[in-house]
Amino acid sequence: MISPHFQRAEFACSCGCGFDTIDSETLAVLEDVRERFEAPVLVTSGCRCPAYNAQIGGAEHSQHKLGRAADIQVSGVAPAQVQDYLIERYPGRYGIGRYDTFTHVDTRTDGPARW
Repeated sequence: MISPHFQRAEFACSCGCGFDTIDSETLAVLEDVRERFEAPVLVTSGCRCPAYNAQIGGAEHSQHKLGRAADIQVSGVAPAQVQDYLIERYPGRYGIGRYDTFTHVDTRTDGPARW
């Protein structure tokens, strides 16, 4: 366990290359989400090596490649609710995006991004 609710393997690149280093600030945000909703948080995409990121069509400057991003699903909670909470909790910070089945959060340092 690298935090009260997460194991390092949950953030590993899906290609099997071994890249699994997650930024401590990103991990803290995910712990915050876990505590807020009192529900398990599934990491559907964490770290991505450059080759895997390209293979799946990820953004060239993706925060996943830096270990600073996670796509998550919160058990029993709609992605819109997760996004709303993150925007309210961290105004003017981070990258926060909502998709049909998951929420993206990253701890970018070059200003907030919303989608």
